[in-house]
Amino acid sequence: MSSSALDRYRATLIGLERKSRRRMLSPRHGIDFTSNDYLGLATSSRLAEAITAAIGQGIPAGAGGSRLLRGNHCVHEALETEAASFFGAESALYFGSGFAANVALFSCLPQRNDLIVYDALIHASVHDGISAGRAGAVAARHNDVEAFDRAIRDWRAGGAKGHPWLAVESLYSMDGDRAPLAELLAIAERHDGFLFVDEAHATGVLGTNGRGLASGLENSGRLLTLHTCGKALGVSGALLGLPDVLAGYMVNRARSFIYSTAPSPLMAAGIREALRIIEDEPERRHRLNALQGFVAELLRSKLGISPSGSQIQPIMIGDNARAVRIAARLQSEGFDIRAIRPPTVPEGTARLRLSITLNVDEEQIAAMIERLAVAIEEDRP
Repeated sequence: MSSSALDRYRATLIGLERKSRRRMLSPRHGIDFTSNDYLGLATSSRLAEAITAAIGQGIPAGAGGSRLLRGNHCVHEALETEAASFFGAESALYFGSGFAANVALFSCLPQRNDLIVYDALIHASVHDGISAGRAGAVAARHNDVEAFDRAIRDWRAGGAKGHPWLAVESLYSMDGDRAPLAELLAIAERHDGFLFVDEAHATGVLGTNGRGLASGLENSGRLLTLHTCGKALGVSGALLGLPDVLAGYMVNRARSFIYSTAPSPLMAAGIREALRIIEDEPERRHRLNALQGFVAELLRSKLGISPSGSQIQPIMIGDNARAVRIAARLQSEGFDIRAIRPPTVPEGTARLRLSITLNVDEEQIAAMIERLAVAIEEDRP
């Protein structure tokens, strides 16, 4: 390929580098303050033993085809039945990732005359699903219940006859704050619509017995939930909880479900065990909650920062280059902390994203906060 054919791509990378926005892959190194392995299940011996046992039972690593062909394994179906019961849904569908599940849902279920009202900070996968679908869409200001309601009222005033879909995260991945789910569900019900809740960062950690922040709202036929399996559950993939009729519709119409090779049956076996661990070992959630409280006190006393109230804590920096420098310094001192920059977060809100997991202890947290305070002070503009 000629050099000129590559120039436009090279120019984009140079521009990103100039703005301190170029992304680079880097290996794991240092104490974990970055991963979403909130309950430490990714390295759980019980999870490893369950997957080893599944191999011994002949459960294959690969599905060998799509779910509608020979790829539909009995372990997939067992997982979906157990997950639906665990999360209080009529049905569940297992996907290879939360991104794939969100794209499948938003490109398939909202119809041409419907309206999707999504939180301004919703995950990128929802945006991609909306772009691939047929429904109209509008952003609502973050966690502003009235903005959601107003968007639907304005749409109805224009003569719209379809159904609205409200799309939010229960716990926001970059800010660590929570959505007002009960109020949003009331809006969905009042306007004959649906509420979609991405529970990715709450699953296993928050809500009744780790069932997510939408637990307790499940009796509504207007609620759909996403539970990713590669964060607190420690495995991979994602589970959509939804009414039976919508699950059947997606099996027949969701292109990324129909035309994708099914997820690994071995991973499905691992997720079944992860759900059992969530039920059997509530002490993991209790320990994580205690660590969050410890972090909160240090943030107030050492950095003058108000804690988010969850295991996700943003340290707002603002400037891209400064965020990268501070993160690099902490990495050099043995703490795996990453800078998050636009477009992942809004312009001017570059930050360090601290993730608190059971992979760290109080001594390591205290040392990290101490070094963070020094790094911020010594890199002031």
